Amino acid sequence: MTNGQDTGAGARRIEVRGTVQGVGFRPFVYRLATAHGLRGDVRNAGGAVVIRAAGDDTALDDFAARLVEDAPRHASVTDVLTTRLADAALPAGFSVLGSAAGAAAARDVPPDLATCDACLEELYDPDDRRYRYPFVNCTDCGPRASIIAGLPYDRARTTMRGFAMCAACAAEYHDPADRRFHAEPIACPDCGPRTAWRRGAAAVEARPAAAGEEAVAAAVAAIAGGGVVAVKGIGGYQLVCDATGTGAVQRLRAAKGREAKPLAVMVADVAAASALASLTAADVELLASPARPIVLAPQVGGAVAPQVCSGMPDIGIFLPYSPLHHLLLRDLARPVVVTSANRAGGPMVIDDDEAVRLFAPVTDGVLAHDRPILARHDDSVVRVRAGRPSTVRRARGYAPAPLPLPVAAPEPLLALGAQLKHTFTVASGRRAVPGPHIGDLEDAETLEAFERSLEARLVIEDVDPVYVAHDLHPEYLSTKHAARWPAARRIAVQHHHAHVAATAAEHGVEGPFLGVAYDGLGLGDDGTFWGGEVLLATYAGYRRLGRFSRAPLCGGAVAVRRPARMALGYLFGAEDLGGPALDAPPAAHPAARLPEREVALVRRMIDRRLNSPPASSAGRLFDAVAALLGVCEDNRFEGEAAMRLEAAAAGHGDVAPLAWRLARRDGLWVYDGAATLRDVLEARSSGEPPGAIAAAFHHTLAAVTAALCERAGEETGVRTVCLSGGVFQNRALETAVRAALGGAGFEVFAGERVPVNDGGVSYGQAVVAAARLSAATSEE
Repeated sequence: MTNGQDTGAGARRIEVRGTVQGVGFRPFVYRLATAHGLRGDVRNAGGAVVIRAAGDDTALDDFAARLVEDAPRHASVTDVLTTRLADAALPAGFSVLGSAAGAAAARDVPPDLATCDACLEELYDPDDRRYRYPFVNCTDCGPRASIIAGLPYDRARTTMRGFAMCAACAAEYHDPADRRFHAEPIACPDCGPRTAWRRGAAAVEARPAAAGEEAVAAAVAAIAGGGVVAVKGIGGYQLVCDATGTGAVQRLRAAKGREAKPLAVMVADVAAASALASLTAADVELLASPARPIVLAPQVGGAVAPQVCSGMPDIGIFLPYSPLHHLLLRDLARPVVVTSANRAGGPMVIDDDEAVRLFAPVTDGVLAHDRPILARHDDSVVRVRAGRPSTVRRARGYAPAPLPLPVAAPEPLLALGAQLKHTFTVASGRRAVPGPHIGDLEDAETLEAFERSLEARLVIEDVDPVYVAHDLHPEYLSTKHAARWPAARRIAVQHHHAHVAATAAEHGVEGPFLGVAYDGLGLGDDGTFWGGEVLLATYAGYRRLGRFSRAPLCGGAVAVRRPARMALGYLFGAEDLGGPALDAPPAAHPAARLPEREVALVRRMIDRRLNSPPASSAGRLFDAVAALLGVCEDNRFEGEAAMRLEAAAAGHGDVAPLAWRLARRDGLWVYDGAATLRDVLEARSSGEPPGAIAAAFHHTLAAVTAALCERAGEETGVRTVCLSGGVFQNRALETAVRAALGGAGFEVFAGERVPVNDGGVSYGQAVVAAARLSAATSEE
């Protein structure tokens, strides 16, 4: 980590790189240098911290070592570059200098940090000048990524630049002994941001506009009375209501346009969280971490309204992470729904005028404040699998922390991700920076949010990408954005290769690996839709070794939204792999329950091959089984059928797998999904409980995956497997697959810091593009 051994005898220049700005690093350096009796100074330069220090060699050596060993807890030091200073005539004492522009190898922006214990003490201390001040912060906590406009990290380059420090705050800011020494978002009621209340059109009682403490009180009263309030959070506006009130939750769903997808619940502390969810030690650690993510855990008790979780067994729960959240939770003394203020699938609202326009007409009020938000950061979502955290949505608290590239990118590049759960990644050298979750990239509004976010990120990173990586699907808005680039600068990356490359890169896998990619849909290099794939992969390329059998998507996107339509697709048009036909449904099949007109229409579409593209998709097979079992015939949100099928399987662990078979087709091992569906139909007709059949289906796919990997391993000699794709968000499936593969002697990896869903695709694209560019450069 240390370069340059010729350090001299009395003065050194030390450049520290990594996440070292916005985490209290300069105050830490000041205190450390003073304790070691060193002369010199420290300043931010570009994205690094540059130190000039003079003194005894032993003291300098220990000082340099402690820069890494004792770094602030939110810092991440990646490099320490030490060189001898030609002139040792440094001034007496040690000082913190103003920042300099200057280039650096990395420009790491720290994520937003949850309110620390010291600031909470002030928040609740009636004798403190920041008592109940919603913007209390210090060098250990507060907004970072959401307010930074550029580096070096100084107040002038944040949205706090419009708030001049009062004398008391300035004294703290310049006092080396104070924990707010160079805390850039420092503020107090006399000089900092203020809250404001605007009554909404849906308010039952007339509550006039208010500011400051009165604004918070108005919001609390509205929520306590069963209302819905739009609250400006750290990274964007949020909709808040009483989680125990059925009417309030229904009103919030109507305001957001979210019919059924589960909602997250915020509680005051871990004790309150334990009353709502069955928490492991790993869950508690995540809940209380500075990132403060939403943690998915099994629900217990009935303290929240049934409409919060919509019948799902898990509840998304999290703790307050801003002073304003803490005040609301303390004053309300109950769990509250806190969810992003957006129309379902769209980007989180960060603009004040837009928030009033969209949400004042459908809520009881808007609780705003006058500190601008530069970068939207939705709440991160995680769940614990086998004792390890697994990221479902990477946003506030985690993004934009960098991730490694296993093969260095010879030129800066931009990876544009996919369509759903969209993210982008900026990469250069050995470093990739995935941006936070934006939303589903399906309309002009989300596209505009993506483009603004990208523009801001490129400025902060000081990167001008030379290449752009994108998905194969020509109709994705991300792919159309890539089309603005010259053809020679575009790198198309197959969707599932990106998925498995992301998992491999996160875990530092070397050499070829078997990639198991199970998801909804991704365009394959043969022009068909993939989604149940086994690949022999490196970072630069892949070869398809196995897949799921195909069935038609009758109506394209309609089949994705309607699992019953997918079941009919398997019934009338499953790929013929030599088994019995699926054209004589028993009474349990949806064909017996659906309108005859729809059934006849699907038959004609398949017979005429009209808008019925074939897909080898694990996700769509889950949909078909859910419909066959009567668990879910329509997806009201993405993945609902699979989630309900997993929920139905709970408690039915000791069941045998259903029938399955592998067939050889065109040089690939193909899993015949129709064979399993025949068994599902027969079991359902014989009166087997749907939950037991659902559990058997999960065990079947685990056995199938192990068999496919065994065939692939015999062919290639590779025994490392990387799992990815949105289907592996299914905890029961991943657990069963890991057990089956582990029992067969495979080394198995799955995404942890990188989502296995499409939120991880942009990182995988960057990994693949960097490897291809490196290989091309080596050949030249």
